[in-house]
Amino acid sequence: MSRTLSVLRCPICRNSPPGPVVHVLVTELSADEAGLPLTLLDGTDATPLLSPVEVAGLKLRNRLVMAPMTRQFSPDGVPGEDVAAYYARRAASLGLLITEGTYVDETAGGSREVPRFFGERQLAGWRNVAAAVHAEGGAIFPQLWHIGSQRRPGTGPFPDAPVISPSGISAAGDTVGEPATPAALEAVAASFARAAAAARDLGFDGVELHGAHGYLLDQFHWPHTNRRTDGYGGGVAGRVRFSAEVAAAVRDAVGPEFPVAFRFSQWKGGHYDARIAGDPAELEAFLAPLATAGVSIFHVSSRRYWLPAFDGSRRTLAGWTRHLTGLPVIAVGSVGVQAPFLGVSDDGKTQAERQRSLSLAPLVGLIERGEFDLVAMGRAVLADHAWAAKLADGQLSEIRLYDKSADSSLF
Repeated sequence: MSRTLSVLRCPICRNSPPGPVVHVLVTELSADEAGLPLTLLDGTDATPLLSPVEVAGLKLRNRLVMAPMTRQFSPDGVPGEDVAAYYARRAASLGLLITEGTYVDETAGGSREVPRFFGERQLAGWRNVAAAVHAEGGAIFPQLWHIGSQRRPGTGPFPDAPVISPSGISAAGDTVGEPATPAALEAVAASFARAAAAARDLGFDGVELHGAHGYLLDQFHWPHTNRRTDGYGGGVAGRVRFSAEVAAAVRDAVGPEFPVAFRFSQWKGGHYDARIAGDPAELEAFLAPLATAGVSIFHVSSRRYWLPAFDGSRRTLAGWTRHLTGLPVIAVGSVGVQAPFLGVSDDGKTQAERQRSLSLAPLVGLIERGEFDLVAMGRAVLADHAWAAKLADGQLSEIRLYDKSADSSLF
């Protein structure tokens, strides 16, 4: 695909291009829009994104992270050589990789193609993935996942397994099984802990617990799906209790030094106005038990990483998280794709072209402001495994732009 490169005066800093460019516009294209140009805005040094950094005792080559993305290319839950190669390609230039979500036990999911983090063949496959990533100089966490009431009874690789959820209801309000008993919750926490210990033993560099986007842990966080009247429901402290118990079980299993990340979000799939915290005080009440339980990194998922979290402050959700906990934070949300165009002078572009573009410039400012430590990208690095290397080398005209065809392969 032929693309052009344009250098314009930056609408943010108004600078002329002095050298390395960081105000990068990466365009998301559909298959029939492949002729749109990759546009480059001039700006400041990319060093804040590309310099080595140490987070939770882990030394990373840069601040760029591969976000977890469900791929469903692991038949019977076994990640094969193609999966190992897929991650290894991205490990060559990114600082940290977080794998797609992996099921922690038989109750955790509904797809036969999603990888599992239990079982002899499955764990052997993951050992190969970790080794392949390390051979490229990268670091990798598996994301440990339980989908809760998003799994329907009788479905998935273990159809006889019960559906586990806080209140036996889905995000849509449907009845899905029964509310989980304390014994069932204890068993799920133990599954997370076993998976985390396995990750450590297989050579992974840390683990991430998926507590976002309306899956099991997040179903406890959200009053809409948590109607419990015992100690696991009610106010923020009750709703975060199960996640804190999972985090504590994981910390006990892996020891004091192994990095444990926790991903959370306000929004849920199909419910973008959902909130688990309405103000900084509620957010602190949510975060504090997790930090006490042993979470060492927070991964904050927002639909748009740069937007303020609460009225009265320009601070982002990631920024509030770092401010309230003092712990390292990964920010994610529309990095590299689908963000409002920040504006340039009249250059003949259509509004549609402008709205398909994204400036990475705010990323540098927010990192320098101390809002977060790392930034995760999804579709941008799904489309081009060498995205970070091309940014570092100034080869932006060579970046392969995302379109939906990238979803159908593990390239």
